[in-house]
Amino acid sequence: METVSQAKSHGGVQGVYRHESKVTGTPMTFAVFVPPQAADGPVPVLWYLSGLTCTHANVMDKGEYRAAASAQGVIIVAPDTSPRGAEVPDEPDNWQFGSGAGFYLDATQAPYATHYRMYAYIMEELTALVAAAFPADMSRQGIFGHSMGGHGALTFALKHPDRFKSCSAFAPIVQPSTADWSRPALEKYLGADERAWRAYDAVALIEDGKRFPEFLVDQGSADPFLATGLRPELLERACEAAGIPLTLNLREGYDHSYFFISTFMTDHIAWHAARLKR
Repeated sequence: METVSQAKSHGGVQGVYRHESKVTGTPMTFAVFVPPQAADGPVPVLWYLSGLTCTHANVMDKGEYRAAASAQGVIIVAPDTSPRGAEVPDEPDNWQFGSGAGFYLDATQAPYATHYRMYAYIMEELTALVAAAFPADMSRQGIFGHSMGGHGALTFALKHPDRFKSCSAFAPIVQPSTADWSRPALEKYLGADERAWRAYDAVALIEDGKRFPEFLVDQGSADPFLATGLRPELLERACEAAGIPLTLNLREGYDHSYFFISTFMTDHIAWHAARLKR
């Protein structure tokens, strides 16, 4: 693992790191904030999954999480959103697919299956690297994310309730198999059989019997993607039918940007910390 940069912030250390991934077959870059409490021993880990077009840097630069993470004593891990490189198949003019749009799945269709394996990369390879290289208490992990990353956080938590103790999301894509901006990506990555898409669809996972103790979701009322891409009411109905507690906050006047995310970041980190420290 190569250290790209490190800087002291709020008593902790914000770092950016790079390594050669065997899972994606590419170099992968990720960010980790380690709070000052880690000097006394391992601390809980909170994974943040970013949205379409983003890298690790978006939340690191604009998410305003370090003060809250330092106050609560939690590590924040921010992976990239997709493999990158000249050898990675891409559609440069399509921001909803390819580079920056890995959808946190393991592709099964050529030519994408070789590199687009973000699900296995995060769940297996990056997890092992974080556990080995940082003062992380891997028995206390939470996960959250934004938009495409909110979709990822919900699906990771539903499939791995034994690993993740908390899950929240900012403006998640709750049913990508029917959303206008994700259906084409799922077909290219996973094939035309929509039954294969259900493993990466939060609403479908709940319908198919997956469960998680509770969710927190914040959604801006002025989000331009609310009606066609995000549709939190679908998650609300699915959770109600399954008996999963869901706190859904519709934030009046907020949009889809990091102005929205940064406003409620402290609330989410405190919510996770309360559950990770039980």
